Amino acid sequence: MRVIVFFDLPMLTKKDVRQYTYFRKYLISQGFVMIQKSVYSKIALNSTASNAVIDNLKKNLPETGLVQILVISENQYQSIEFLVGEGQKETIDTQQRLVIL
Repeated sequence: MRVIVFFDLPMLTKKDVRQYTYFRKYLISQGFVMIQKSVYSKIALNSTASNAVIDNLKKNLPETGLVQILVISENQYQSIEFLVGEGQKETIDTQQRLVIL
C-alpha cells in the first residue's frame, strides 16, 4: 500500500515557515519520499501499518493549512503515467524509475 500526503501550507509569516519546515522534515524522517513539491509518498506493508502512519500524521499536523491523505494499493500506484513536455525526448514509464528506499 502507498500512503500519499498532499499539503498546502501558508508561508506568510515566520511561524508559518517554521511549521512548514517542521512538517516537511517530519515527513522525511518518517520515510516519506517527495514526489512533487508538496506531495510525499510512503510504502506501508498493510492497512494496519497505513493506519498507524495516518495516526502519527494527525499528531504532527501544522496548526494551519490543508493536509490530505490518500491510501492506494501498490498496483494502483504502479499505474501512474508520467507525461513530460516536448523538451524531453521520451516518456518515462514506471519500469524506468529509480526508487531509493
